[in-house]
Amino acid sequence: MRVWQRSILVWVICSFTAQPVLAARIKDIASVAGIRSNQLIGYGLVVGLPGTGEQTPFTDQTFRTMLRNFGINIPANERPKIKNVAAVAVHADLPAFAKPGQLIDVTVSSVGSANGLTGGTLLQTFLRGVNGEIYAVAQGSLVVGGLGAEGADGSRIVVNTPTVGRIPGGATVEREVKTSFTANDYLTFNLHKPDFTTAKRLAGTINELVGQGTATALDAASVRVMAPRDSGQRVSYLSTLENLRVEEADGAAKIIINSRSGTVVIGQNVELRPAAVAHGNMQVTIAENVNVSQPNPFGDGETVVTPQSIVDVQQDDARAFVFDPGVTLNDLVRAINQIGAAPSDVIAILEALKQAGAITGELVVI
Repeated sequence: MRVWQRSILVWVICSFTAQPVLAARIKDIASVAGIRSNQLIGYGLVVGLPGTGEQTPFTDQTFRTMLRNFGINIPANERPKIKNVAAVAVHADLPAFAKPGQLIDVTVSSVGSANGLTGGTLLQTFLRGVNGEIYAVAQGSLVVGGLGAEGADGSRIVVNTPTVGRIPGGATVEREVKTSFTANDYLTFNLHKPDFTTAKRLAGTINELVGQGTATALDAASVRVMAPRDSGQRVSYLSTLENLRVEEADGAAKIIINSRSGTVVIGQNVELRPAAVAHGNMQVTIAENVNVSQPNPFGDGETVVTPQSIVDVQQDDARAFVFDPGVTLNDLVRAINQIGAAPSDVIAILEALKQAGAITGELVVI
């Protein structure tokens, strides 16, 4: 791989033709169907804030409900001052096979107008799944990486995000999510990047080890593998399979362009056909001058101010280069670098080549 950097333009050429192909482990390119994490979410209160909380209607309502659960009732016509309290949304990912009693990390985010959560403590919050059931309970002190400060005149400075924090191991799993790990006589590997060739190679690799007919490629993304029903044997079996190495297929020919940063990435399978490109720059400069015309000392004339515009056009000599059959990506990059093209010019050249049918591959602008 060779990298050219010019101004903010970075070329990354993914050319591995001269390097040996490295095979990847199955566990790195595929996942087992049915074994995944589940999203949890909850709503709660963070207390103990140093005056950076909020006083919104839903925060007041939540605060009153919490006190009512402890047997404390606040008159309806009184509004407590709770600048040290903030309403928050709490979310976490419940890993597959997580058992009751295990701890998971949670993220806490302000949902109101709190200025920061630094120094706060999350009170007991139920975390629910998409089915509405409670799977974990969160509570603990927040770790906040942001900082906010405000002056008496209203000036304010914010570093990072002070309204979002984390609690490592802040939630306790209360319910296990059942999986289909041993429900069938087979396992299904789902490729992270669907590809018919990779699916065929994955099935072939497993069949070479276990025996023909054990693995079958269902489509570009899924490979079904016969597996023992016993959970202990299945764990050992899957441990062996996921460490097998499979040579991934070459990806589709693509050119990725990031118009914001000026980064261009050209895949190794992009090919060029015969074409000619001319590139030239035009600079237009406009200068505004003011001329003052004074009359004679004893004349009856008036002073007149007249504007004068000077327009100058400079055009660099256009440079042309020709792509012959069999040109490589290195030749393309070298030719564009030689003409000193800016990122916007490079993007324009690549788009023009694509429209002319001189590039075999997909042009993706992100």
